[in-house]
Amino acid sequence: MTEITVRPLEPDDWALYRTVRLAALADAPEAFGSTLGREQAFAEGDWRERLTCRSQFLAEDDGGACGLIGIVPTDPGAAELVSMWVSPAARGRGAGDHLVREALRWAGDHGHPQVHLWVTEGNTPAEHLYTRHGFRRTGRTQPVRPGSADREFAMVRPAPRPLATA
Repeated sequence: MTEITVRPLEPDDWALYRTVRLAALADAPEAFGSTLGREQAFAEGDWRERLTCRSQFLAEDDGGACGLIGIVPTDPGAAELVSMWVSPAARGRGAGDHLVREALRWAGDHGHPQVHLWVTEGNTPAEHLYTRHGFRRTGRTQPVRPGSADREFAMVRPAPRPLATA
Protein backbone atom coordinates (compact mmCIF):
# COMPACT_ATOMS: atom_id res chain seq x y z
CA MET A 1 0.00 0.00 0.00
CA THR A 2 1.33 3.44 -0.88
CA GLU A 3 1.12 6.63 1.11
CA ILE A 4 -1.67 9.04 0.29
CA THR A 5 -0.49 12.58 -0.40
CA VAL A 6 -2.43 15.81 -0.79
CA ARG A 7 -1.56 18.79 -2.97
CA PRO A 8 -3.28 22.00 -4.02
CA LEU A 9 -4.74 22.29 -7.50
CA GLU A 10 -3.92 25.31 -9.65
CA PRO A 11 -5.94 26.69 -12.58
CA ASP A 12 -3.66 24.85 -15.01
CA ASP A 13 -4.79 21.58 -13.35
CA TRP A 14 -8.33 22.20 -14.64
CA ALA A 15 -8.51 19.03 -16.79
CA LEU A 16 -7.46 16.78 -13.89
CA TYR A 17 -9.89 18.58 -11.58
CA ARG A 18 -12.68 18.12 -14.14
CA THR A 19 -11.98 14.38 -14.40
CA VAL A 20 -11.99 13.82 -10.64
CA ARG A 21 -14.98 16.06 -9.98
CA LEU A 22 -17.06 14.31 -12.64
CA ALA A 23 -16.05 10.95 -11.14
CA ALA A 24 -17.27 12.21 -7.76
CA LEU A 25 -20.61 13.35 -9.17
CA ALA A 26 -21.06 10.02 -10.98
CA ASP A 27 -20.15 7.99 -7.86
CA ALA A 28 -22.21 9.89 -5.28
CA PRO A 29 -24.80 12.10 -7.02
CA GLU A 30 -26.89 12.37 -3.85
CA ALA A 31 -24.02 13.97 -1.93
CA PHE A 32 -23.57 17.13 -4.00
CA GLY A 33 -25.52 20.29 -4.63
CA SER A 34 -24.67 20.04 -8.33
CA THR A 35 -25.26 17.35 -10.91
CA LEU A 36 -23.13 15.38 -13.33
CA GLY A 37 -25.07 16.68 -16.33
CA ARG A 38 -24.66 20.29 -15.24
CA GLU A 39 -20.92 20.04 -14.74
CA GLN A 40 -20.27 17.96 -17.87
CA ALA A 41 -21.42 21.06 -19.75
CA PHE A 42 -18.81 23.32 -18.13
CA ALA A 43 -16.19 24.81 -20.45
CA GLU A 44 -12.48 25.01 -19.65
CA GLY A 45 -12.96 28.57 -18.37
CA ASP A 46 -15.55 27.43 -15.83
CA TRP A 47 -13.14 24.86 -14.38
CA ARG A 48 -10.26 27.34 -14.29
CA GLU A 49 -12.44 29.92 -12.55
CA ARG A 50 -13.44 27.44 -9.85
CA LEU A 51 -9.77 26.78 -9.16
CA THR A 52 -9.18 30.53 -8.96
CA CYS A 53 -12.09 31.24 -6.58
CA ARG A 54 -11.42 28.50 -4.04
CA SER A 55 -8.61 26.43 -2.64
CA GLN A 56 -9.05 22.92 -3.99
CA PHE A 57 -6.92 20.00 -2.85
CA LEU A 58 -6.32 16.66 -4.54
CA ALA A 59 -5.48 13.42 -2.75
CA GLU A 60 -3.22 11.05 -4.67
CA ASP A 61 -2.32 7.43 -4.13
CA ASP A 62 0.66 6.13 -6.08
CA GLY A 63 0.38 9.12 -8.43
CA GLY A 64 -3.31 8.60 -9.18
CA ALA A 65 -6.07 10.91 -8.02
CA CYS A 66 -8.20 9.44 -5.24
CA GLY A 67 -10.00 12.38 -3.61
CA LEU A 68 -10.92 16.06 -3.54
CA ILE A 69 -11.79 18.75 -1.05
CA GLY A 70 -12.34 22.46 -1.48
CA ILE A 71 -12.45 25.33 0.96
CA VAL A 72 -14.06 28.70 0.31
CA PRO A 73 -13.89 31.79 2.56
CA THR A 74 -17.44 32.83 3.45
CA ASP A 75 -17.19 35.53 6.12
CA PRO A 76 -14.38 37.23 7.99
CA GLY A 77 -12.88 34.46 10.10
CA ALA A 78 -14.97 31.67 8.52
CA ALA A 79 -14.77 29.29 5.58
CA GLU A 80 -16.81 26.42 4.15
CA LEU A 81 -15.57 22.95 3.21
CA VAL A 82 -17.02 21.94 -0.17
CA SER A 83 -16.76 19.19 -2.77
CA MET A 84 -15.38 16.51 -0.44
CA TRP A 85 -15.06 13.11 -2.09
CA VAL A 86 -12.86 10.02 -1.79
CA SER A 87 -12.83 7.35 -4.50
CA PRO A 88 -14.30 3.99 -3.46
CA ALA A 89 -10.87 2.31 -3.79
CA ALA A 90 -9.30 4.76 -1.31
CA ARG A 91 -12.05 4.78 1.32
CA GLY A 92 -11.01 3.55 4.74
CA ARG A 93 -7.33 4.29 4.04
CA GLY A 94 -7.09 7.78 5.52
CA ALA A 95 -7.54 9.87 2.37
CA GLY A 96 -10.49 11.73 3.88
CA ASP A 97 -8.52 12.55 7.02
CA HIS A 98 -5.59 13.82 4.93
CA LEU A 99 -7.90 16.02 2.86
CA VAL A 100 -9.77 17.47 5.86
CA ARG A 101 -6.50 18.19 7.71
CA GLU A 102 -5.09 20.02 4.69
CA ALA A 103 -8.23 22.12 4.23
CA LEU A 104 -8.30 23.00 7.95
CA ARG A 105 -4.61 23.89 7.85
CA TRP A 106 -5.27 26.20 4.90
CA ALA A 107 -8.23 27.80 6.71
CA GLY A 108 -6.19 28.47 9.84
CA ASP A 109 -3.23 29.82 7.87
CA HIS A 110 -5.53 32.22 6.00
CA GLY A 111 -7.40 33.65 8.99
CA HIS A 112 -10.50 31.46 8.86
CA PRO A 113 -10.47 29.55 12.17
CA GLN A 114 -14.20 28.69 12.02
CA VAL A 115 -15.11 26.16 9.33
CA HIS A 116 -18.56 24.89 8.40
CA LEU A 117 -19.92 22.34 5.93
CA TRP A 118 -23.02 20.43 4.83
CA VAL A 119 -23.46 16.63 4.94
CA THR A 120 -26.22 14.62 3.27
CA GLU A 121 -28.52 12.92 5.79
CA GLY A 122 -27.60 9.25 6.07
CA ASN A 123 -23.94 9.76 5.10
CA THR A 124 -22.70 8.37 8.40
CA PRO A 125 -19.08 7.78 7.28
CA ALA A 126 -18.77 11.46 6.32
CA GLU A 127 -20.30 12.61 9.60
CA HIS A 128 -17.86 10.41 11.53
CA LEU A 129 -14.94 11.81 9.53
CA TYR A 130 -15.91 15.39 10.29
CA THR A 131 -16.65 14.62 13.95
CA ARG A 132 -13.09 13.24 14.32
CA HIS A 133 -11.86 16.66 13.23
CA GLY A 134 -13.92 18.64 15.75
CA PHE A 135 -17.09 19.35 13.74
CA ARG A 136 -20.50 19.23 15.41
CA ARG A 137 -24.05 19.42 14.06
CA THR A 138 -25.65 22.86 14.27
CA GLY A 139 -29.29 21.80 13.96
CA ARG A 140 -29.69 23.53 10.57
CA THR A 141 -30.94 21.50 7.58
CA GLN A 142 -31.73 22.25 3.95
CA PRO A 143 -32.48 20.39 0.71
CA VAL A 144 -29.36 19.02 -1.03
CA ARG A 145 -30.54 20.79 -4.21
CA PRO A 146 -33.54 23.07 -4.77
CA GLY A 147 -36.64 20.89 -5.11
CA SER A 148 -34.86 17.79 -3.81
CA ALA A 149 -36.44 15.59 -1.15
CA ASP A 150 -32.91 14.69 0.03
CA ARG A 151 -31.77 16.75 3.03
CA GLU A 152 -28.40 17.80 4.33
CA PHE A 153 -27.38 19.07 7.74
CA ALA A 154 -24.88 21.71 8.76
CA MET A 155 -21.79 21.04 10.85
CA VAL A 156 -19.36 23.57 12.25
CA ARG A 157 -15.88 23.47 13.69
CA PRO A 158 -15.81 26.55 15.89
CA ALA A 159 -12.82 28.81 16.09
CA PRO A 160 -10.58 27.79 18.98
CA ARG A 161 -11.18 29.82 22.13
CA PRO A 162 -8.27 31.86 23.39
CA LEU A 163 -6.67 30.46 26.52
CA ALA A 164 -7.71 32.25 29.69
CA THR A 165 -4.95 34.11 31.47
CA ALA A 166 -4.72 34.20 35.22
